[in-house]
Amino acid sequence: MQLRRNVLTRRTAAALLLGLTVAGCTSQPAADRPAPAAFNDTDTAWIQLLIPMDERASQLIDLAPARTGHPALTGWTEEAGRRVKDELVDLRELLEASGVPDTRPHEGHNMPGMVSLDTVRRARTVTGESFDRLLTESLRAHLVQVRMLCASERNAGGAQRAKDLATIIERSAAQQITRLDALR
Repeated sequence: MQLRRNVLTRRTAAALLLGLTVAGCTSQPAADRPAPAAFNDTDTAWIQLLIPMDERASQLIDLAPARTGHPALTGWTEEAGRRVKDELVDLRELLEASGVPDTRPHEGHNMPGMVSLDTVRRARTVTGESFDRLLTESLRAHLVQVRMLCASERNAGGAQRAKDLATIIERSAAQQITRLDALR
């Protein structure tokens, strides 16, 4: 009985933690214009979290051509950079369609999987193997978190358009992880 209670408690805690991650760090003031009924809080929280996560990842990826010591990693980052920029276009269009203003609720936050500003600063000071290690560890963590957040969106989101994009991004992140792991 005790074991079962511990398992349920851990599952409940994990579900609550995931929900808080997807819902964002702070409560947001009501927007001037309400979101269309098809978009729920999970949808908007997911969009508002993925935008800054991808923006930070993009800052790190952009450093790779001049800093990496691994030619295959350069090719991987070129493709990853294109994907991130395409995702950002899609996410910003989705945010606009949701009717929620771009209030940047995660500006300045460091959350699981988000490339920190400190990491970007450090990346600007190293090259070769040191840069490669920093890049691959940071981007792998980013992609793992993106997959988890996309799975949450697919399960709890309300807007089919957001859930469809989450499916695409989740698949892309899985492919990128596979390719990145093959480079190690």
